[in-house]
Amino acid sequence: MNGVWVALGLTLFAGMATAIGSVIAFTAKRTNYRFLSVATGFSAGVMLYVSFVEILFKGAESLLERFGEPGAHWVNAGSFFGGMLLIGLIDHLIPAAENPHEVHSEAETLPLRGSSAPALDFGAVSQSEAGSAHLHDQRAHRRLLRLGLFTALAIGIHNFPEGLATFLAALQDPSLGVAIAIAIALHNIPEGISVSVPIFYATGSRKKAFLYSALSGLAEPVGAIIGYAAIRFFVGGQTGVVPPEVMGVLFGGVAGIMVYISLDELLPTSRAYGKGHDSLLGLVAGMLVMAISLLLMK
Repeated sequence: MNGVWVALGLTLFAGMATAIGSVIAFTAKRTNYRFLSVATGFSAGVMLYVSFVEILFKGAESLLERFGEPGAHWVNAGSFFGGMLLIGLIDHLIPAAENPHEVHSEAETLPLRGSSAPALDFGAVSQSEAGSAHLHDQRAHRRLLRLGLFTALAIGIHNFPEGLATFLAALQDPSLGVAIAIAIALHNIPEGISVSVPIFYATGSRKKAFLYSALSGLAEPVGAIIGYAAIRFFVGGQTGVVPPEVMGVLFGGVAGIMVYISLDELLPTSRAYGKGHDSLLGLVAGMLVMAISLLLMK
């Protein structure tokens, strides 16, 4: 039972990084975009390396006893691409109103940090794809609020499989779970900023912006609890123990989900934030740190 609580705690930590992103938007004197570039690249490096080197291997190991050679590897590969298909379908069915990792300009984020700025008196700050409407216009406010809420909802739904992935990895191997939780947390920081900016502009309330940002991150532990409870109920039998072959399939799916997130979200975001080779440096650093960590744990 202790393992379950540790896994849930790591998943909660990863999810609540959206709230950290919101706090950074409110308090940092200047957004360090190069740091965000390296951090998201680092996160992608950790997730890619651990998916191909560790999680897929653990999945095949769990499947061997039930399916043997070469069946276990076929099932493992199918699970991997099944995970990619699942998160791809979520992306297709629940698209963000705009890119949730969009880089917000200094002009857009400055009022979040100015405690003396009167609510809703920000001047006209241009928004991508928003035309020339001014922020004073009520229609623009409603559109921004809808944008922020929709982004929070989309991120929350996308966070469900991420939470389950973090939880299952931590349940199987706490040290592996720590690495994945840190990678997911780094990737959630810009998402927290992306939720906070439009909601703050629409409402003038830092509390509301922070609340919705935190709620979108809470989807990760909620997704972990619902997913794990469903797995135990449907395949756990009377003992509630999940069979090794089911865990193997889940690990293959988790690897697919994390690779998709890395290629579809993290690397494009890292390149958008950075300059030169910032993205590549973060990616290689993430892989190197993960490799050394796994070697030290052998």
